[in-house]
Order: sequence, then structure tokens, then C-alpha cells
Amino acid sequence: MATETVTSAATAIDRLELAAETSVDYEHQQASLFNMEGYKYAAYLPHFTPGLQQPPLEEFEHTDVGLRADPEKKALLKSPGADFKELTPAIGTEVRGLQLSALTAEQKDELALLAAERGIVVFRDQDFKDIGPDRQREFGAYFGRLHVHQMGGQIKGYPELLPVYRDFVAGAVDNEIANNVSSIKWHSDMSYEINGIGTTIFLPLDTPESGGDTLYLSTTAAYNALSPSFREFLHGKYASHSGFSQAAVHTKRERYIREPIETLHPIVRTHPVTKTNSLYVNRLYTRKIAGLKEEESATILNFLYNHIEHGQDWHIRIHWEPGTVAVYDNRVTQHSALRDFVVKEGVTRRHMLRVTPQAERPYFDPSSVDKKQEKDQEVAAKTK
Repeated sequence: MATETVTSAATAIDRLELAAETSVDYEHQQASLFNMEGYKYAAYLPHFTPGLQQPPLEEFEHTDVGLRADPEKKALLKSPGADFKELTPAIGTEVRGLQLSALTAEQKDELALLAAERGIVVFRDQDFKDIGPDRQREFGAYFGRLHVHQMGGQIKGYPELLPVYRDFVAGAVDNEIANNVSSIKWHSDMSYEINGIGTTIFLPLDTPESGGDTLYLSTTAAYNALSPSFREFLHGKYASHSGFSQAAVHTKRERYIREPIETLHPIVRTHPVTKTNSLYVNRLYTRKIAGLKEEESATILNFLYNHIEHGQDWHIRIHWEPGTVAVYDNRVTQHSALRDFVVKEGVTRRHMLRVTPQAERPYFDPSSVDKKQEKDQEVAAKTK
């Protein structure tokens, strides 16, 4: 009788987390994994929990670990054997010779600061994808409370670990881009949440031979490129960010774990560590500027979208080599996946893993003026 009870309980637990539709035979892959055959990262395939309804997320206080960091970042930048290379002036640093999995607390604090300053830090030749979900979750949780996606995708047993997966069955034609002329969808992750997303970890488990890169851009550099007068016009204004559009393109509504929300956030936000300002609107989730009429709001938002998305001065493209891990700050960047690869049945998959710490509720501090603003104000004063 006891054995039957245990078996029934195990079956009930298994039913809570169901395999998502992919080209992979999950049972066979799991068995093959046990025999050291089959797909190595079968344990990271997407699952969902049907009918699991959670209340809306509530605002919480976040203290960024970057506030503890040495501004000179000596523990990180002076690591023996490590090589740091600036990828572009505005965004991106590449790191070789240093393992994320071996970082000390002091180095992780400094990494948070570096990601805030550079937007994205790209680590090569990492063992991170093979350290296991417990350590991956622990690493992400160091930077903030881990987000669980409203659409409910997860790896089995780890709702905080989000698989981003496409193969011939799963997402070969993505509903978000089905009616678009390209696959570009610039955004900051889940900007509709009350507490925005902060220092984020993203890595490939398996990628196509060609294609599937990710584009990133700096919203700090985009903000700094605007004239002082236009920046001042934007200060203190708010815009709505909506999760309803993301929910609308997902047809499997029974998988939602939370109802979508809409939230007001400042158009210009201040980073709590660097004290710099950045533009916080994106075409995917931002809807309307509060206090303006529809035509006024649309004109300003469309200008900002085009300005952010077309300014190649602050753009970068990341190619996902095996062993790559990106650490990026969602508060000062936007990104877009490139779904430019040809999907061959049973062959092609783009399997990524994201660990997503939340940060503070976005805010604008009118007393926070960065060096670029100070220089612009000095120039403006001289020309009056």
C-alpha cells in the first residue's frame, strides 16, 4: 500500500510538469541521456505546468550588488589569465580566460557593475552550461530575485530557468513574427513587470550551424545621442508597458501562470549603480505616453523607437560560439533574436537558457546627471 501511495504521488508530480511540443521524443531522450547517448541537454527541454495560477507579482525592494563593487573592478579585471576586450565604444566587452562558475562574491559584484557600464559582457569558453541547474539558478539569484515567466515555460523542476527553444515543431514559425518582413523584435525583457529585469544571464545549449545570433544595443548611448533639450522634454514622463500583446500570440492559454498586466514606467530611467540615464521604451511592449493624446504619443514613441533601433553607433551582434555566456543589463539595453536560420526537421534547433533576476522598479532621478549630460550642458551654456 505504501508503495502504491508513493507511485501515485510521483505520477501526480510528473503530470504537473508536461513536455512542450518539440521534435524531440522526451522519454527516449531522457533514457538515452542515462545511457550517455542522445541529446546532451535533454534535461533542459521546455516544460509547462497546466492550470497553475499565481497572483500578480508585487513590488519589492531591490538592492543592487553592483553598489558594493570596487569602482576600479580590480578583483575582476586583474584576474590572472583573464583578457578583457572592448567590442565597440558604446556597448560590449568580451572576456576570455575567466570562468563565471568560479567567480568570487567580490568578482560577481564587479561583474554587475561592468554589465551596467558596458551593457553586455560576453564570456567565451565557459563551462557554465554543464555546471547543472542548481548552480545555474544559484548564480543568477546572486544578482536578484529570479523571475518566473508569465507564459510558464521552464525546465523540469526549475521554474526560474527559462529555455528559449525552437526546432521544426516548436516555434519554426513564430507567431510574433509571422506577419513581419524580418525577425527583428527589439525589446527589454518583460518591461511590463513592476520590478524590471536586471543583470541577466543568457547562453546557448545548441545552435544552428549558421544564424540564430542575437542583436544588442545600448539605450544609454541612444539617450546620450539626443539633444539636451529633447532629453529634458522626456524627463519625468511615463509610458505604459503591456504584457497583453505577448500573451495574445501564445495560443496555449492553459499554460499561463499569471494574468498579463500593464504598468507605467518612466521614459527615461536612472540606473541605481552608475547613476546614468537611459531610454526605457521599446516597440514590443510600450504602448502610450501618459498625459498625451494618441497622435502625440505615437509620434514621439515612433521617433524614439526608430532612433534606438537604427543607431548603429550603439549596436552589436553576438555570435553564439559553443561555451559562450552573455551577462547583460536589461535596464540599459535592448536585444532581438535573429530567426534567420533554416530549420531542418530532426536536425536544427536553437536551444538557449536564460536566468532572469529582477531589479528595482524603474525610476527617474532628476538630480542624476551623467558626464555626457554635464559636457552637453557646458557646451550649451557657452553657445548661449
